[in-house]
Amino acid sequence: MAKKTTSKKAAPLKPAAKIKAKVVAKAKPPVKAKATPAQAPPPAPVKAPVVRRGLSKSDLAHFKALIIEKRKEILEELETLKASMMDTQTGEYVTENSTYSLHMEQGTDTMEREKTFLFASREGKFLNYLDDALKRIEKGDYGFCLDCSSLIDKERLEAVPHAQLCIKCKLKRGR
Repeated sequence: MAKKTTSKKAAPLKPAAKIKAKVVAKAKPPVKAKATPAQAPPPAPVKAPVVRRGLSKSDLAHFKALIIEKRKEILEELETLKASMMDTQTGEYVTENSTYSLHMEQGTDTMEREKTFLFASREGKFLNYLDDALKRIEKGDYGFCLDCSSLIDKERLEAVPHAQLCIKCKLKRGR
């Protein structure tokens, strides 16, 4: 019996790093699932709404009563100013008191009328601030600073019930 010999040469051994590199290079990328038109992309994560802890119901009722009281006072003052500016019988604005008034008296009368109009304008503006504060109470925004959204101190709201800014933001704005 004759021995069969094969003339195969043994391949030289390669370093392990080269083998790993070839294996990694030959690896196929992962297959992505194709989105069909009927599938919608997954919804974005929804952030939970930030809950602001405001004033208690009893505090809100207290400030609402305070604002309503101030509002009544302003309306009474406006009626008084209106009565001093207008003739109650004719409903027209009061002009000079006498046809024989001197030039200086006419200037004084005019200045007093202008001052009365300015007071009435200022009171009307304050009335608008109070009305706005009442609207914020109804919406649930009362007591929060418009700039930084922090809670305004109760002491500040006692002093200025129509305040829209905390003391820090008010000082930043510089009046």
